[in-house]
Amino acid sequence: MNSIRRFRSALVALVSVAAISLGFAPALAQSPPAASPAAASPAATPAAAATPTPAPTPAPSATPVPPPAENKSPADSPAASQSPAPPPVAPVQTADPFGEEIALTPKKVVILKGTANWDSAFDTLMESFKSLTALLDKQSIARSGNPMIVYTSTDDTGFTYLAEMPVDQEPKNLTKDMSLGKSPEGKALKFVHRGSYDNMDNTYEAITNHLDDKKLEAKDTFIEEYITDPLKTAEDRLVINVFVPLK
Repeated sequence: MNSIRRFRSALVALVSVAAISLGFAPALAQSPPAASPAAASPAATPAAAATPTPAPTPAPSATPVPPPAENKSPADSPAASQSPAPPPVAPVQTADPFGEEIALTPKKVVILKGTANWDSAFDTLMESFKSLTALLDKQSIARSGNPMIVYTSTDDTGFTYLAEMPVDQEPKNLTKDMSLGKSPEGKALKFVHRGSYDNMDNTYEAITNHLDDKKLEAKDTFIEEYITDPLKTAEDRLVINVFVPLK
């Protein structure tokens, strides 16, 4: 948490400056039956004796011979006519934009002012979101956008902030720390943080370096927009847009 304090404080300070084979078994050859001896003629003449007895015709093989394959075009085959579709291509995961210049559009918001210490920062912010959510639920007012935290000042021990919840209707019976207003507007740089609130030090260090490298002059505040619901999402799966308004 000390690193978060250092980088966020530094940021505010900076902004101030299948193929199958088929085969057939060979036919078994059968020996032709032995020829029966010719019956002797009782009155055989020499000429008749000299005539050779014709050889018997061999019996046909008992093994059936398969008929010749029918000639078909490749299009007649179901496998050929219905080629398998290629598998779907998985979408390519692209990196989040870093330092993208955008224009913030003002939204009607219900605001809760607060202060927090760095050591209990996330818990304090979540309590503010719970208070705003309870107010809206009690009056059956739907949220019209993502909850936001607007940091108004920071130092080594803590910070002041505005917890903002976008709405279309104006809620009643606001507490003394609540008010109606507009979210920040104007030109800003957008950065994306994924992961827990405690690990945002790396994101803020990168933001500080980006502003230094680009020699950009920013306003005296920055904004966190919680894309995933922080009251229902595991902290290590948070997605938070960080906006740095520019002068």
